[in-house]
Amino acid sequence: MKGYYTVQQISDMLDIHPKTIQRYIREGKLRASKVGKGWRITGHDLSTFVESNGDDGSCSGNRPVHCISASSVIDITAGGKEDAIRIMNTLTAALNSKPPEYGQSSMQSQYIEGENMVRVTLWGDIRFMAVMMDTIASLTEHNEKE
Repeated sequence: MKGYYTVQQISDMLDIHPKTIQRYIREGKLRASKVGKGWRITGHDLSTFVESNGDDGSCSGNRPVHCISASSVIDITAGGKEDAIRIMNTLTAALNSKPPEYGQSSMQSQYIEGENMVRVTLWGDIRFMAVMMDTIASLTEHNEKE
């Protein structure tokens, strides 16, 4: 996987502890993709991270007067594995298409097969959270009508 870096490689390059790199990934400060059990970061995403000055309008750094962030864990009953994949893909698309003024955000999702449930963990600006909650409500209303 040429052009991709592991957390350990970035840790060595930037002289930052690997757990700090993982926290940046969780918080959405460093874009990464999960490959197997580890994270992979493209050279472009690493450059963007290193060159950023932290002034992205989000709630980090110099906080605006009315900066609100929230986190939530949402359990969504799925109608099977295919439905769970559809839900996770839709939420990922919503996350990736959010306006930049919503600042940093993150989402993790997993399908718990034994319980036929999608567990979603969200963190971000309160406006981002409202949009994601509305999206989840729409997805579940769609499921109830079928």
